[in-house]
Amino acid sequence: MLRFVGIGVSGHRGLSMHALHILSKCDTVYLERFTGFVSDQDIEGLNMLARIHGLNINIRSAKRWFIEDGREILKQAQKTDVAILTYGDPFIATTLIELYVRAIKRSIKVDIIHGASGITSLIGEVGLHMYKFGKTVTITSEPLSRVSVYATTYQNLINSNHTLILTEYDNRLNGHFFLDPGWALQAMLRTENQLGRKVFLEDTFVVVVSRVGTSDQRMISGTIKSLTSMCFGCGPHSIIVTGSLHFTELDALMTLTRNISEPRDNTKFIQNMPAELINRYAPMARGALSDIRRLVETANGRLNEVTSGILCNAECYIDDAEKFLEQGKPELAILSIGYAEGLIDALSLRNGIMAAL
Repeated sequence: MLRFVGIGVSGHRGLSMHALHILSKCDTVYLERFTGFVSDQDIEGLNMLARIHGLNINIRSAKRWFIEDGREILKQAQKTDVAILTYGDPFIATTLIELYVRAIKRSIKVDIIHGASGITSLIGEVGLHMYKFGKTVTITSEPLSRVSVYATTYQNLINSNHTLILTEYDNRLNGHFFLDPGWALQAMLRTENQLGRKVFLEDTFVVVVSRVGTSDQRMISGTIKSLTSMCFGCGPHSIIVTGSLHFTELDALMTLTRNISEPRDNTKFIQNMPAELINRYAPMARGALSDIRRLVETANGRLNEVTSGILCNAECYIDDAEKFLEQGKPELAILSIGYAEGLIDALSLRNGIMAAL
């Protein structure tokens, strides 16, 4: 049998007696430490709890490649009881979900003991509404990850959603490595200078949550400018970029976090791409139609029926683009302005005119 056991967010203190008894029955217990932080003190605490209750638990720290490869674990689980012990809830980690699927396909019995997830815990701790979060993303020390963080946060803000940014954790380095939130925020300000869509500004409101579930948990909120120079201590850390805020969320942020600057709606800083395109191209398209009408009338004295009809249709498409944008239908808005441009190009070719678009 293969057992997945979540420790939760409070270390050995959060492990139930049921989980301890399950672990004591296992022939082998592998501790997975690369998807989340489990301290050496927590390992000592687990062993101490086992001794107090007269249980024998043999915990082995497993390398990342060993868990990801999984073949030896599955081989052992076909004949013996094997457990994988992990921070938080086991199936927040996609690696463990994949191992779960492989075990089921091999007809290996699986037992799951869920633990409190660090993700849901920190969202609840700061008082934000769970259903208002968009896609979650991780920022690492690698430059390319910042583009992913930027694009994800931008799209979430377009949809008025909050963004949870998990910071890099690497247990291969001595003392463990946690990406500093201040460094991460400064990196995103530099990315803003390159991409320029007003996603990460000095006035952007964020929340930094450190060591959720521990006795020295810390939650600080404020503008990026007010937080970049702060010392957040040891990790793990997470950053939340808020979207539109319900009045109960505003109250929670002011009450539950150490608030440096007043919460604000980050969605007001940005303009979505369809709106930017329509607002730029609609006036240009109308100007091009006006130029075509004037040039054709000057050359021929009047508009023929075909040209007049095409001009009318192009104007309708421009009107439709602006209406669709107001209705929150950006895809239709882009299609409509594209149809208008196509008709303008056709008129220009038909009449030998260089449209001013």
